[in-house]
Amino acid sequence: MDRTKETVRERVKEYTTVYTGGTGEITEKKSRFIATIRPVESEEQAVAFIEEMKKKYWNASHNCSAFIVGERGELTRCSDDGEPGGTAGRPMLDTLAGAGLCNVCAVVTRYFGGTLLGTGGLVRAYTAAVQEGLGRCVLVHKKLGYKKKAVCDYADVGKVQYRMAQEGIAQLHTEYTDRVTVHMLLPVDEAQAFEKRLTEATAGRVALETEGETYFGLAGEEVLLFER
Repeated sequence: MDRTKETVRERVKEYTTVYTGGTGEITEKKSRFIATIRPVESEEQAVAFIEEMKKKYWNASHNCSAFIVGERGELTRCSDDGEPGGTAGRPMLDTLAGAGLCNVCAVVTRYFGGTLLGTGGLVRAYTAAVQEGLGRCVLVHKKLGYKKKAVCDYADVGKVQYRMAQEGIAQLHTEYTDRVTVHMLLPVDEAQAFEKRLTEATAGRVALETEGETYFGLAGEEVLLFER
Protein backbone atom coordinates (compact mmCIF):
# COMPACT_ATOMS: atom_id res chain seq x y z
CA MET A 1 0.00 0.00 0.00
CA ASP A 2 1.20 3.50 -0.83
CA ARG A 3 1.52 5.14 2.59
CA THR A 4 1.05 8.61 1.11
CA LYS A 5 -2.55 7.58 0.41
CA GLU A 6 -3.06 5.75 3.68
CA THR A 7 -5.50 7.43 6.05
CA VAL A 8 -5.37 7.53 9.83
CA ARG A 9 -8.41 5.28 9.92
CA GLU A 10 -6.55 2.62 7.87
CA ARG A 11 -3.30 2.80 9.79
CA VAL A 12 -2.74 0.79 12.94
CA LYS A 13 -3.07 3.15 15.89
CA GLU A 14 -0.64 1.32 18.15
CA TYR A 15 1.62 -1.70 18.21
CA THR A 16 4.64 -3.09 20.06
CA THR A 17 7.98 -3.89 18.50
CA VAL A 18 11.69 -4.18 19.27
CA TYR A 19 13.50 -0.85 19.61
CA THR A 20 16.99 -2.28 20.10
CA GLY A 21 17.76 -5.95 19.52
CA GLY A 22 19.54 -8.31 21.83
CA THR A 23 21.17 -11.69 22.21
CA GLY A 24 20.50 -14.32 24.85
CA GLU A 25 21.81 -17.83 25.37
CA ILE A 26 20.70 -20.98 27.17
CA THR A 27 22.24 -24.44 27.52
CA GLU A 28 20.20 -27.62 27.48
CA LYS A 29 21.96 -30.99 27.88
CA LYS A 30 25.20 -29.47 26.59
CA SER A 31 23.53 -28.01 23.48
CA ARG A 32 23.97 -24.23 23.19
CA PHE A 33 21.03 -22.18 21.95
CA ILE A 34 21.93 -18.59 21.02
CA ALA A 35 18.96 -16.33 20.27
CA THR A 36 19.62 -13.14 18.32
CA ILE A 37 16.68 -10.77 17.87
CA ARG A 38 16.49 -7.67 15.73
CA PRO A 39 13.82 -5.19 14.56
CA VAL A 40 12.98 -5.45 10.84
CA GLU A 41 10.69 -3.42 8.59
CA SER A 42 10.34 -5.79 5.63
CA GLU A 43 10.71 -9.38 4.51
CA GLU A 44 13.88 -8.39 2.70
CA GLN A 45 15.43 -7.08 5.92
CA ALA A 46 14.43 -10.25 7.76
CA VAL A 47 15.92 -12.51 5.10
CA ALA A 48 19.14 -10.47 5.06
CA PHE A 49 19.40 -10.72 8.85
CA ILE A 50 18.87 -14.49 8.78
CA GLU A 51 21.61 -14.86 6.16
CA GLU A 52 23.89 -12.65 8.25
CA MET A 53 23.43 -14.96 11.24
CA LYS A 54 24.01 -18.06 9.12
CA LYS A 55 27.32 -16.61 7.93
CA LYS A 56 28.31 -15.57 11.45
CA TYR A 57 27.48 -18.98 12.90
CA TRP A 58 28.47 -20.96 9.82
CA ASN A 59 29.70 -23.95 11.86
CA ALA A 60 26.51 -24.31 13.94
CA SER A 61 24.26 -27.37 13.76
CA HIS A 62 21.18 -25.25 13.00
CA ASN A 63 20.18 -21.62 12.51
CA CYS A 64 16.40 -21.63 12.98
CA SER A 65 14.39 -18.49 12.38
CA ALA A 66 11.04 -16.76 12.69
CA PHE A 67 9.81 -13.30 11.81
CA ILE A 68 6.69 -11.16 11.89
CA VAL A 69 6.50 -8.20 9.50
CA GLY A 70 3.87 -5.47 9.29
CA GLU A 71 2.14 -3.38 11.95
CA ARG A 72 -0.76 -5.85 11.79
CA GLY A 73 1.56 -8.84 11.65
CA GLU A 74 0.51 -9.44 8.05
CA LEU A 75 3.53 -11.57 7.09
CA THR A 76 4.93 -14.42 9.18
CA ARG A 77 7.57 -16.98 8.29
CA CYS A 78 9.52 -19.58 10.23
CA SER A 79 12.13 -22.23 9.52
CA ASP A 80 13.26 -25.34 11.41
CA ASP A 81 16.54 -25.40 9.43
CA GLY A 82 16.89 -29.17 9.67
CA GLU A 83 15.41 -29.71 13.11
CA PRO A 84 12.37 -32.04 13.26
CA GLY A 85 9.33 -30.32 11.77
CA GLY A 86 7.51 -27.96 14.13
CA THR A 87 10.09 -28.17 16.93
CA ALA A 88 11.95 -24.88 16.34
CA GLY A 89 10.59 -22.29 13.94
CA ARG A 90 6.95 -22.58 14.99
CA PRO A 91 7.64 -22.35 18.75
CA MET A 92 9.88 -19.34 18.05
CA LEU A 93 7.16 -17.67 16.01
CA ASP A 94 4.55 -18.42 18.67
CA THR A 95 6.79 -16.84 21.31
CA LEU A 96 7.18 -13.63 19.31
CA ALA A 97 3.45 -13.49 18.63
CA GLY A 98 2.64 -14.30 22.25
CA ALA A 99 4.69 -11.26 23.29
CA GLY A 100 2.46 -9.12 21.06
CA LEU A 101 5.33 -8.13 18.78
CA CYS A 102 5.54 -7.22 15.12
CA ASN A 103 8.33 -6.06 12.81
CA VAL A 104 10.71 -8.44 14.54
CA CYS A 105 12.98 -11.31 13.53
CA ALA A 106 14.60 -13.98 15.70
CA VAL A 107 17.34 -16.44 14.82
CA VAL A 108 18.24 -19.22 17.25
CA THR A 109 21.59 -20.84 16.61
CA ARG A 110 22.12 -24.34 18.00
CA TYR A 111 25.42 -26.03 18.65
CA PHE A 112 24.60 -29.69 19.24
CA GLY A 113 25.92 -31.04 22.53
CA GLY A 114 25.71 -34.72 21.74
CA THR A 115 22.43 -35.56 23.50
CA LEU A 116 19.10 -35.76 21.70
CA LEU A 117 16.42 -33.63 23.33
CA GLY A 118 13.32 -35.14 21.76
CA THR A 119 10.54 -33.10 20.21
CA GLY A 120 9.23 -31.76 23.51
CA GLY A 121 12.71 -30.82 24.67
CA LEU A 122 13.44 -28.99 21.44
CA VAL A 123 10.20 -27.02 21.62
CA ARG A 124 10.98 -25.98 25.19
CA ALA A 125 14.58 -25.09 24.37
CA TYR A 126 13.80 -22.93 21.32
CA THR A 127 10.98 -21.22 23.20
CA ALA A 128 13.20 -20.52 26.19
CA ALA A 129 16.00 -19.21 23.95
CA VAL A 130 13.72 -16.66 22.30
CA GLN A 131 12.38 -15.60 25.70
CA GLU A 132 15.97 -15.13 26.89
CA GLY A 133 16.76 -13.07 23.80
CA LEU A 134 13.68 -10.89 24.24
CA GLY A 135 14.77 -10.26 27.81
CA ARG A 136 17.91 -8.62 26.43
CA CYS A 137 16.00 -6.40 24.00
CA VAL A 138 14.46 -2.98 24.51
CA LEU A 139 10.82 -3.01 23.44
CA VAL A 140 8.81 0.04 22.47
CA HIS A 141 5.06 0.56 22.27
CA LYS A 142 4.40 2.78 19.26
CA LYS A 143 1.32 4.96 18.95
CA LEU A 144 0.08 6.86 15.93
CA GLY A 145 -0.06 10.56 16.67
CA TYR A 146 -0.42 14.02 15.22
CA LYS A 147 2.39 16.51 15.39
CA LYS A 148 0.64 19.79 16.22
CA LYS A 149 1.61 23.30 17.18
CA ALA A 150 -0.05 25.96 19.26
CA VAL A 151 0.82 29.59 18.52
CA CYS A 152 -0.05 31.88 21.40
CA ASP A 153 0.82 35.07 23.22
CA TYR A 154 3.18 34.95 26.18
CA ALA A 155 0.18 35.46 28.48
CA ASP A 156 -1.31 32.12 27.38
CA VAL A 157 1.76 29.88 27.16
CA GLY A 158 1.45 28.93 30.83
CA LYS A 159 -2.12 27.74 30.26
CA VAL A 160 -1.05 25.68 27.26
CA GLN A 161 1.84 24.01 29.06
CA TYR A 162 -0.23 23.41 32.20
CA ARG A 163 -2.96 21.70 30.18
CA MET A 164 -0.36 19.56 28.39
CA ALA A 165 1.24 18.53 31.69
CA GLN A 166 -2.13 17.70 33.24
CA GLU A 167 -3.05 15.40 30.38
CA GLY A 168 0.38 13.89 29.74
CA ILE A 169 0.81 15.44 26.30
CA ALA A 170 4.38 15.22 25.00
CA GLN A 171 6.06 18.53 24.27
CA LEU A 172 8.54 18.36 21.40
CA HIS A 173 10.05 21.85 21.51
CA THR A 174 9.08 25.49 21.97
CA GLU A 175 10.00 28.57 19.94
CA TYR A 176 10.04 32.03 21.51
CA THR A 177 9.79 35.00 19.14
CA ASP A 178 7.24 37.81 19.24
CA ARG A 179 4.81 34.99 20.06
CA VAL A 180 5.31 31.49 21.46
CA THR A 181 4.98 28.34 19.35
CA VAL A 182 4.62 25.10 21.29
CA HIS A 183 5.14 21.93 19.27
CA MET A 184 3.47 18.83 20.71
CA LEU A 185 2.52 15.24 19.97
CA LEU A 186 -1.05 14.01 20.40
CA PRO A 187 -2.29 10.41 20.09
CA VAL A 188 -4.85 10.36 17.29
CA ASP A 189 -7.62 9.19 19.60
CA GLU A 190 -7.05 12.09 22.01
CA ALA A 191 -6.36 14.95 19.65
CA GLN A 192 -9.87 16.27 19.06
CA ALA A 193 -10.88 16.20 22.72
CA PHE A 194 -7.63 17.84 23.85
CA GLU A 195 -7.95 20.60 21.27
CA LYS A 196 -11.48 21.34 22.46
CA ARG A 197 -10.38 21.56 26.11
CA LEU A 198 -7.42 23.75 25.22
CA THR A 199 -9.64 26.13 23.24
CA GLU A 200 -12.02 26.38 26.18
CA ALA A 201 -9.18 26.93 28.67
CA THR A 202 -7.84 29.86 26.65
CA ALA A 203 -11.24 31.32 25.75
CA GLY A 204 -10.66 30.55 22.08
CA ARG A 205 -7.35 32.41 21.85
CA VAL A 206 -5.32 29.27 21.13
CA ALA A 207 -6.01 26.73 18.40
CA LEU A 208 -3.90 23.82 17.20
CA GLU A 209 -2.46 23.41 13.74
CA THR A 210 -1.58 19.95 12.43
CA GLU A 211 1.98 19.61 11.14
CA GLY A 212 1.96 15.91 10.26
CA GLU A 213 1.56 12.34 11.48
CA THR A 214 4.08 10.01 13.03
CA TYR A 215 4.40 6.94 15.15
CA PHE A 216 5.94 7.68 18.52
CA GLY A 217 6.99 5.90 21.68
CA LEU A 218 8.44 6.75 25.05
CA ALA A 219 11.78 5.70 26.51
CA GLY A 220 11.49 7.00 30.05
CA GLU A 221 10.75 10.69 29.50
CA GLU A 222 12.35 10.76 26.05
CA VAL A 223 9.95 10.95 23.11
CA LEU A 224 10.96 8.71 20.19
CA LEU A 225 9.62 9.56 16.72
CA PHE A 226 9.23 6.95 14.00
CA GLU A 227 8.29 8.75 10.81
CA ARG A 228 7.30 5.62 8.91
